[in-house]
Amino acid sequence: MRIPHEDRRAALRSARWIAAVALLLAVAHATLAAEITHYPLAGGSKFPIARAVEVPAGSTLVFHSGTTPGPANASAPAGTAAYWGDTKAQTLSVFARIKESLDSLGLGFGDVVSMTVYLVGDPALGGKMDFNGFMEAYSQFYGTPAQPRLPSRSTVQVAGLVQPGMLVEIEVTLARPPR
Repeated sequence: MRIPHEDRRAALRSARWIAAVALLLAVAHATLAAEITHYPLAGGSKFPIARAVEVPAGSTLVFHSGTTPGPANASAPAGTAAYWGDTKAQTLSVFARIKESLDSLGLGFGDVVSMTVYLVGDPALGGKMDFNGFMEAYSQFYGTPAQPRLPSRSTVQVAGLVQPGMLVEIEVTLARPPR
């Protein structure tokens, strides 16, 4: 069966129009989805967290379970400060473990949009959380020239974690741009 010449031309015009619209929609979707917005803190604060992070439609949210540290010295008595280390050492351990997990998921610290930090009061500080020790470690991973994207973050003191002597647990939410 032969298709009349005019019908072939109309079909070709329709196909071109449909292809152009599809291309525009794909480009618009990719452009919008790739732009995660990190809002800085008000007043020009240089504190290394975002006031808010906006994740556009089309991104996949990844909810990563809380991560605790590995032992700093496995030969020390379990549950002691020597076994786990101080808050800074534990935070560095937690970030190393998170990095390993994120690498296996094809993600990185720059994909973190939200973070919740649980700190146990340090007995060496009279039961107060060691926020400064945490920040010394955190600042090695966020707000650096190599990784300037800051997550929104909450840090809270808790009564305890899963193992005696653990002082740090960190939970992150990530946004994966569309593939």
